[in-house]
Amino acid sequence: MTKKESCTINFNLPEIYEIQSYIEEIEKDPLPYEEKNFDTRIGVIDFIEFQVISQIETLLLKTIQPAQLILLKYRAEKVIAELEEIDINLFQKLQANIRTGGYKGKEFKTLINEYIDCNLDDNKHQEEPGYDNLDVFINGLSPFQAMPEQTKDLEPEMVYYQKTSARVVFELVEKAHFMKEDVFFDLGAGLGQAAILVNLLAGITVKGVEFEPAYCNFARDCAAGLNLPNVTFINVDARKADYSEGTVFFMFTPFKGEIMEEVLEVLRKESLKRKIKIITYGPCTAQVALQSWLHSAFSKDDNIYKLDIFTSL
Repeated sequence: MTKKESCTINFNLPEIYEIQSYIEEIEKDPLPYEEKNFDTRIGVIDFIEFQVISQIETLLLKTIQPAQLILLKYRAEKVIAELEEIDINLFQKLQANIRTGGYKGKEFKTLINEYIDCNLDDNKHQEEPGYDNLDVFINGLSPFQAMPEQTKDLEPEMVYYQKTSARVVFELVEKAHFMKEDVFFDLGAGLGQAAILVNLLAGITVKGVEFEPAYCNFARDCAAGLNLPNVTFINVDARKADYSEGTVFFMFTPFKGEIMEEVLEVLRKESLKRKIKIITYGPCTAQVALQSWLHSAFSKDDNIYKLDIFTSL
């Protein structure tokens, strides 16, 4: 036996039979192939990618007779491709319906509930931003997927982009009690998903303020691709934005320190003209809570990853 052969194994053993049975069971199960079963389909895709294919690749490193394993890997990848094709067709259909105004407000939330669990109880004890299959589904509704490269350096007190969890946005819309005349500002709008989701769920006018030009352009393209004329994005430093139309302002800690104080001062001056709400999520909540001109709708909570809603006095 050569040195190479001594380090490898020939497989006609339980591992292969186990993998083969996994794949056959998935191929025969009709549930993941039904369009409505998005949650099930995502779970199956993840299982194949991170369990089945991972196990095959580990075994391939140990055998000098890979033919059977290569065939099993091909079958596993074929299942993934078939399931992903179902989602591609599903999201193309849903995007077309959004563009024609078919889903807005209650209709949009009802649509989401047909495919994914939107139970907000999952957020109650959250200790940090959590992402799940609801985020995967909302991501799929975007006409564009590839995240653009950042082009501008952030100032020291500006915070790097982090997407707002979809469940947080659903909770925000439920708790904010929007009026049809409200104008919602997302400060640090990033790629625009939270702003777009607020518009789809609440049907109100939404404006996103974003410092990074590439992110702002991406967000604009997404809103245009879904034909959402009441969603606009402004490429401007939040300290210099025009908030004269705004009634509700959201911040997932886009900045801190002196920048946050400057922005809050701008919003305080707006509050002298009309009553406003500021909705916060993340570490910025503690700084906003110190403002004497704001009143929190909720009792004090040390969990920074819990929504708070402040109303001007």
